[in-house]
Amino acid sequence: MSAAVPDPGSRYAGRPPIAVTGPDGSVRVLGAPRVVPAPPARGVYTVRAGDRLDLLAHVAAGDSTRWWLLADANPWADATRLERPGQIVDLPDA
Repeated sequence: MSAAVPDPGSRYAGRPPIAVTGPDGSVRVLGAPRVVPAPPARGVYTVRAGDRLDLLAHVAAGDSTRWWLLADANPWADATRLERPGQIVDLPDA
């Protein structure tokens, strides 16, 4: 059994697969989890009405698909909190 190979530009690229045995004895091959240290913050941003993670990522990192950089820079919050007007979020040093 083999794991799917992540896209070379993915944050999971180069991570070794791990085998996980389920309660029924079946084995699934998964991508290894990442342990992410908090990246250095470039600054902060106060979320306004209508802001979305993909739009903030486009401004912060130049690529709307890199919204996960914002999530990694703000490990205390889930995605819904990062889009709440008035919320102050750390901007990653992308």
